[in-house]
Amino acid sequence: MNIHIDMAYKSLNKIHEELCGDKVEILHTENSSILILADGMGSGVKANILATLTSKILGTMFLEGASLDNCVETIAKTLPICQERQVAYATFSILQVYDSGEAYLVEYDNPSCIFIRDGELMQIPQDIREIEGKKINEWRFHVKEGDTFVLISDGTIFAGPGELFNLKWTWDSMASYALRSARTSSSAARLAAMLVDACNDLYENRPGDDTTAAVMRITPKKLVKLMTGPPRSPQDDAQAVGRLMEGDAYRIVSGGTSAKIVARILDSEITTHTGPLDTDIPPIAHIQGIDLTTEGVLTLSHTLKLLERYENDEDLDEAFFDELDGDNGGAMIARILIEDCTDLEIILGTAVNAAHLNPDLAFRLHARNQLVGYLKELMEKMDKTVTVYPY
Repeated sequence: MNIHIDMAYKSLNKIHEELCGDKVEILHTENSSILILADGMGSGVKANILATLTSKILGTMFLEGASLDNCVETIAKTLPICQERQVAYATFSILQVYDSGEAYLVEYDNPSCIFIRDGELMQIPQDIREIEGKKINEWRFHVKEGDTFVLISDGTIFAGPGELFNLKWTWDSMASYALRSARTSSSAARLAAMLVDACNDLYENRPGDDTTAAVMRITPKKLVKLMTGPPRSPQDDAQAVGRLMEGDAYRIVSGGTSAKIVARILDSEITTHTGPLDTDIPPIAHIQGIDLTTEGVLTLSHTLKLLERYENDEDLDEAFFDELDGDNGGAMIARILIEDCTDLEIILGTAVNAAHLNPDLAFRLHARNQLVGYLKELMEKMDKTVTVYPY
């Protein structure tokens, strides 16, 4: 299948706890992607240890091809025993999707996975079997483009104010909210943030339990082409623009000189955006046949700041996504690269721009190739495929 698997999660710690009792692992094999959510009993250090051990054991054994029976047996024999209940207790959910579209869902005592297909909630069949005294639900199926899966810990379905759980917020409530949110979010990270932020609102910012939503979305492959910088030799201008215009892709041109080259080769005009101006980011422009045209180094620098925050999971809340939705070139590029790109081709001009080396500038600009190198690094950390074509 020609699909891309987008995975992300967000967690809240129980109030007054420094460590989260939920743990998520995102793993990749040669032919599959794996999402694991483990929920340790209780909260704080003990819960964090239980969840971490569980997720690490499951992840390591799954990567080595171990059977579920062996995984559960190992967990049962490894986890410490709770002195109060005399059980080694951590719940978990595992979702593995192969490049072929085959999928495998395993659930042990976590709230059931929320499965959205074609804009509707889908019921997950119950196929219970017992392993080491634990009742495990297994389901083997095939995914299709557009599917969304949400693994949740029990903090998400008990969200409410005060010390007591709010029984009005149920699995059905969470699933309905996830369904509505999935229609307006285009990435796993945005959806996870929306769901957990809603829980935090219900908790009135005082979470009564560790709360996690781990999201997997099955998306089509989306190619983005970014041209930045003039080629070293003007004789290569037409070839560079030709590569930019090949095939079905979202096309971005970043840089004033680059935009002039593209407009000349395409026999088009450059028109500058006349809407509200961002005082920090230069305005975007328009070239017929190009989806987005921006200034170069300043704009890309802002893009990289947003990508860096996203990759480092820094404050991925409503405020971050509002900034990502900003009406400036840097945010626009970042939003496309995060939410609508699986493969990135960078057409990199290697001509030296003397302005970038001017020591008298009031601020220091990285050379273009440094920016592109860091862009490539960040995108690859996000599991995007990046190819650079220097000219």
